[in-house]
Amino acid sequence: MLFGIGNPLLGDDGVGNYIADRFRAPGWIAVDCGTIPENFTGVVRREHPEILILVDAADLALSPGEFRAVQPDDIANVTFGTHSLPLNLLMGYLAGSAGKVIFIGIQPGQTVMGEGLSNPVREGADRLIAVLTSGAIDTIGVHSP
Repeated sequence: MLFGIGNPLLGDDGVGNYIADRFRAPGWIAVDCGTIPENFTGVVRREHPEILILVDAADLALSPGEFRAVQPDDIANVTFGTHSLPLNLLMGYLAGSAGKVIFIGIQPGQTVMGEGLSNPVREGADRLIAVLTSGAIDTIGVHSP
């Protein structure tokens, strides 16, 4: 299962929504959660996925469009805090309903009101979709603060 998180009205902050809207792979459920992913915990509890991936824009100090898996203890340091519930708490809550929960952050370039995704972030999102579709999740690098 994949949760795309973000605000598409704030430019690259909508990258998680973009991915959720475009990700299609056999056996996967993709959900565009907007800015309130906790509203979708029921589907995780009902489906009990083997893996739950949360995707959102995150300041990883990388080039725009680059992505990394982020450890739960590091999430508060890289996310923008535009969500009602901190993502590390959400991950902890969902851990009992999914085999594995992974947060993947994508470095935004711009988060300007009314702008769409920048080209580098769209390209990075498309690369991430290809990695997820191929099942090569283990090849995604891990963020080191």
